[in-house]
Amino acid sequence: MAGEVVVDALPYIDQGYDDPGVREAALAMVEEECRRYRPTKNYLENAGPEPSSAFETPALQREMERVQQRLPMEPLSMKRYELPPPPAGRLGEPGAWGEAVDNSHAQLSHQAARVLNLELQLQYGAEAWRSYLHTLQALVNKAQNQHSELRKQIAAVNWERKCSQTASGARLRALRRRWAQLVSDNYRLERALIQLETQLQKARGEATDDDLPANLEIAKLLPDKLNSETEKEVQKKIEDMFAD
Repeated sequence: MAGEVVVDALPYIDQGYDDPGVREAALAMVEEECRRYRPTKNYLENAGPEPSSAFETPALQREMERVQQRLPMEPLSMKRYELPPPPAGRLGEPGAWGEAVDNSHAQLSHQAARVLNLELQLQYGAEAWRSYLHTLQALVNKAQNQHSELRKQIAAVNWERKCSQTASGARLRALRRRWAQLVSDNYRLERALIQLETQLQKARGEATDDDLPANLEIAKLLPDKLNSETEKEVQKKIEDMFAD
């Protein structure tokens, strides 16, 4: 059926992980996977283009190009703090001196705004920083609460899965014991039938003394009770029968 989920592992009740040969079989599967997987130098060539370019700004793109071309970084420009006089060829022009004075006024206004910002920082910066820390702590507490809630949900899911698998394990073990008992009963019935058939054939004279040992050997091969080895053999035969 489409969409059907086949559960082939119950980790809370499965046994046999420490049996001889299990670790070797797992390591052999890992080695086989490593042999089939041949990584190349560019193992991401089939992953498509990198999505990082979507977050690059023009300034960042120019900087990346500069790094790729191995160009030196541009020095810090101090032009905004300079008060240059008019060019040598315009020293006698009043307009050139007016432009220089306007530039000095702009520079002075900028410095005044910076001084005002520093004064405001000294007066209100501590309270603003404290308010920011309170907001940041509230965000941290919210994230921690969400993390704790998710861990509780994960623990609840694991506990529910463990309880379900434990209950299923008890039922599976009971069904397994019942199956082993029924198969053992069938074995005993089959052996008794072979013995009765042998005695009946002997009474009728249809069976010779040469046939009796063979029939008795067949009967002896049928166990009274399934042990771990015979149970595995029978289960393997049943699985092979359904696989065919």
